[in-house]
Amino acid sequence: MTDIPNRETFASMYSGKAPWDIDKPQPTFVEIADQVRGAVLDAGCGTGENAIFFARRGHAVLGIDYLEFPIEAAKRKAQERGVPAEFLCLDALTLTTFDRRFDSVIDSGLFHCFSDDDQKRYVTGLSHVTKAGGRLYLMWFSDAEPGTMGPRRISESALRSAFATGWTVEIMRPVRFEVIPDLKEFSFSAGGPKAWFAVVKRNP
Repeated sequence: MTDIPNRETFASMYSGKAPWDIDKPQPTFVEIADQVRGAVLDAGCGTGENAIFFARRGHAVLGIDYLEFPIEAAKRKAQERGVPAEFLCLDALTLTTFDRRFDSVIDSGLFHCFSDDDQKRYVTGLSHVTKAGGRLYLMWFSDAEPGTMGPRRISESALRSAFATGWTVEIMRPVRFEVIPDLKEFSFSAGGPKAWFAVVKRNP
């Protein structure tokens, strides 16, 4: 299960209940919400819970995902809840061609979905859309999570290497993803899959 997922894999997971689709923001992002500033990009927003959370806090938020289904679900949620979050079907690997800039970027479980080469493309795109002095808030599957279920595991050192040029890693700490209860097809550590959380500053 640690192969790089493709579009069909994600589409099939959303046909049921995706493990990460917990109908609320990830607790780690709630904990650091006061640190987030300005306009926010949610890269790989899924059905929009993190984006809607930050929009409710007064941020101008754009959530992007490369699948139509979760974007449509996110739009419905935002409309039903009266939250002015914006959602767009957009591949995060094409951010170098995107003409908007953001003070903050959040990534809850997208980075670990990419191959090594695509991670480089993604970081280049993030450099393009993140304002100088802006910050990326990033959460991904840790290499400390046992087994092979779910996405690939990425070490702290690999993350630091990926952002070695043009960025400064300010915070790095172990956390856990919250997943939906009673997962039948996946088996993770008790308390949720082990993860890393980082705050990375875009250098001037």
